[in-house]
Amino acid sequence: MSVFDRSRRKFLYGTCVMAVMPLAYGWAVASARAAGTTAGEHDLHLINGIIVDGDGSPGYRGEVAISKGRIVDIGRRVSGTARQVLDVQGQVIAPGFINMLSWANETLIADGRAQSDLRQGVTLEVMGEGWSMGPYSKQTRQAAIDAQTDIHYPITWNSLDEYLSMLERKGISVNVGSFIGATTVREVVLGYGDVQPTQEQLGQMVALVGDAMRDGALGVASAIPYAPGSYAHAAELVALAREAGRHGGIYATHIRSESETLLEAIDEAIEVSRETRTPVHIYHLKAAGVQYKAKFPDAVARIEAARSAGLRISADIYSYTSAWAILTIGIPPWAQAGGLDAFIERMKDKAQRARVVAEISAPKAGWENFYQLAGPGGTLLVAFKSPALQHLAGKTLAQIAEMRGTSPVNTLIDLVVEDRSPVSSIFFLTDEEQVREKMKIPWLAFGSDAGAPSADGMFLETLTHPRSYGNFSRVLEHYVRGERLLSLEQAIHRMTALPASILKLGDRGRLQAGYHADVIVFDPARIETHATYEHPHAYSTGVSHVWVNGTHVLKDGEPTGAHGGQVVRGHGWARDGGHDGHSDLS
Repeated sequence: MSVFDRSRRKFLYGTCVMAVMPLAYGWAVASARAAGTTAGEHDLHLINGIIVDGDGSPGYRGEVAISKGRIVDIGRRVSGTARQVLDVQGQVIAPGFINMLSWANETLIADGRAQSDLRQGVTLEVMGEGWSMGPYSKQTRQAAIDAQTDIHYPITWNSLDEYLSMLERKGISVNVGSFIGATTVREVVLGYGDVQPTQEQLGQMVALVGDAMRDGALGVASAIPYAPGSYAHAAELVALAREAGRHGGIYATHIRSESETLLEAIDEAIEVSRETRTPVHIYHLKAAGVQYKAKFPDAVARIEAARSAGLRISADIYSYTSAWAILTIGIPPWAQAGGLDAFIERMKDKAQRARVVAEISAPKAGWENFYQLAGPGGTLLVAFKSPALQHLAGKTLAQIAEMRGTSPVNTLIDLVVEDRSPVSSIFFLTDEEQVREKMKIPWLAFGSDAGAPSADGMFLETLTHPRSYGNFSRVLEHYVRGERLLSLEQAIHRMTALPASILKLGDRGRLQAGYHADVIVFDPARIETHATYEHPHAYSTGVSHVWVNGTHVLKDGEPTGAHGGQVVRGHGWARDGGHDGHSDLS
């Protein structure tokens, strides 16, 4: 019987203390049970909880001791005394969740509390899919500033490490780590064109990856369907992945296709690992488009065969049926060569525009055409750069086309041209049946593929994907408690120890003595997701307390405003660079 089963049974029959006691728990001074020991030996004791330590084993009633940012003792009864003792009254004590695919890059600049994720129990945001917040050239720095939409900020740093260190100095409530973006590297060296690197240019790209790895990047990550990353051939990806692996990192990838050529794209990712011996992680594994859903079992089989052959292949998923991307993914890559301004200029030419319209409309486009995969009715516009277009947010492409009296394809092009941005959009690409199947696969971790905003202030001016607020809570509420597709222990393992292992983090992801004290307390019977597509800015509930590196950042379900977050650096930091006490090494 899982921890949730036990908790639910007690809840239903009124015998569980947590069902009849208030959710706000007060602090207490250590009682006489600790008499005879040295007062203040530890900073904190969590008592009377259900320990789910992250390794997938059954939970048990026990206690956790924390001191100086680390877990110092764990078991049915910890030794010594503590300056503070918190009776969690039967709630689950677990490691903090790791968001394997986060786009909190900008939201953390605006608000370091990361409330949408923090309130779900997330304690580590892992960023860098394709694009990272450095390094910059003069050209790419200006392009990044020009591309800013609702969050505006000066780019005062050059390297990825300088960005991450800036966040830590500024103050954040969650930990942060990042891959170096393969597209970022390509843009710095090659610009935005559909070109292939010379050997000298490829060497420059490899050197940038090496620099980032020595600065503590977790690896290199690609987003191949998006221009200009889509112009990269396999040899380029192999070279970058090999360099990341040489420094102890991994290669993560949004594979070249999740639809028509899904299996070939899986093979390409596996081949990178086979050729370089670098671990490969596949972002948001899926078969996109109802016409391609039958490919999913074969995709899983190919990955499992590679794993059985000794290759380190992993993947993550999100708990929703829709993707959050940009409208320009429906535009042929050749038309985007040179960047957004070049595309806008091409659309002034009637012949080129007619060619783009014809290719977008073709049932088999030859690239990852989300327009065809989701359809105009399955494409929801989320946010615009131009205030004049913001009233269209929350409407589908089909609805906007009808309002304007233009075809959906021409409407797509017009919106990109008028907004002078890629246009943030949600695409409904899979069905619930596929999501349920993914919940049963034990080697899949979880990533929101979203930012970490707050449900207040400037964030309310634009829409977002509901998974920004519900990716992790939805797993616990809907698939663990509701459909019982996986146990609570299995779900927690896939949110904690599994992603830590994928990222090669040696002292996070488990409740274990010596590990960083990234610890959460929650009631599995009361986890609830409130965000919807119509009203996405709504916090999940049920998580009572969160500590990040021993700092209490969420108390009684509300942020404390404390900044416990640190930069989590990869193996190359200690192997080839320095050591600041924050690196996570096996």
